[in-house]
Amino acid sequence: MKIFKRNILFSLTLLFVLLFTAACSNEDTANTASDQASESGSEKAPEKIVLGYQVSPSGELLAKALGLLEKKYPDIEVEWVKFDSGRDVNNAIASGSIDFGLVGTPPASIGVASKMPYKVYYLHDIIGESEALVVKEDSGIESLKDLNGKKIATTFSSTSHYSLLGALKNEGIDPVKENITLLDMQPPDIYAAWQREDIDGAYIWQPVQSKLIAEKGKIITDSGRLAEQGVLTAELGIVHNDFAEKYPSIVNGYVDVLDEAVKYYNEKPEESAELLSKELGLTPEESLVTMKQIVWLDASKQKEYFDGPLAETLKETADFLVEQKAIPSAPDLEEYKEALLQAPHQ
Repeated sequence: MKIFKRNILFSLTLLFVLLFTAACSNEDTANTASDQASESGSEKAPEKIVLGYQVSPSGELLAKALGLLEKKYPDIEVEWVKFDSGRDVNNAIASGSIDFGLVGTPPASIGVASKMPYKVYYLHDIIGESEALVVKEDSGIESLKDLNGKKIATTFSSTSHYSLLGALKNEGIDPVKENITLLDMQPPDIYAAWQREDIDGAYIWQPVQSKLIAEKGKIITDSGRLAEQGVLTAELGIVHNDFAEKYPSIVNGYVDVLDEAVKYYNEKPEESAELLSKELGLTPEESLVTMKQIVWLDASKQKEYFDGPLAETLKETADFLVEQKAIPSAPDLEEYKEALLQAPHQ
């Protein structure tokens, strides 16, 4: 009988310990969820964040390599979805399959003109030598004026396409009159076409640009030179309207993450290049070269651009695309200003 009582007492004690432990665990979980819900500015934090990224030597790619977003929100699932161009990112945002995305200025201009459900929340970088017109060394092309009768590939509605058209316009070259064949290809297809010798050249970004140069290519002009001539391109962060409205603090938190990545690069460029080499498919040395070909912008620069030239740049890009018959019409400047999400930069 004494043994029976001791067993009951032991069982009750064990049950109390288990219930107490479970309660503490539930409280911790609730507190974590509550903290993230509070940080997101809503009653409930998102279960998942889906980011559409591109393989570009940018702060976002470095943030991905460092796992910074995952460290900031350990209890939220983070999914990275790779895209080959801003055009594809636009389509993904329009379908609601991603929350964040990275696009160039032309896709962003087109997105706003098309009334896609997103806002521009961040300016990642100003594009310089990282995008360029690369031609075959034996093509006989020494300048833009030598493109007559040649086949040049680029990704339509991208920053590279915009820069190529701008370069031709600055030289007074009409691709139709000069019999220049412009081919719409995604970066992997451009590299394959180059290897098959189906094209004479391509205006393209990194890391494909470096691969073309390594296989008997040479640069005729680049986006850094064109920026000095008024053809400015940049990479922007966009966020779906629904996500931005429900979780404004998460958007702010991601801006902090991107800022942390840019600071990491500024302080540790070689280590950053080592990390990005795996993403870019280049050596660390080649990766560092490509990373230096863009102007990285931290959070301190955001307000300067958001209050200043960013909306004007998007409007000018849209007007140019209308002129090139790439889009039917462009909205006014005010609409582009409204497309900028100012909250993270106040």
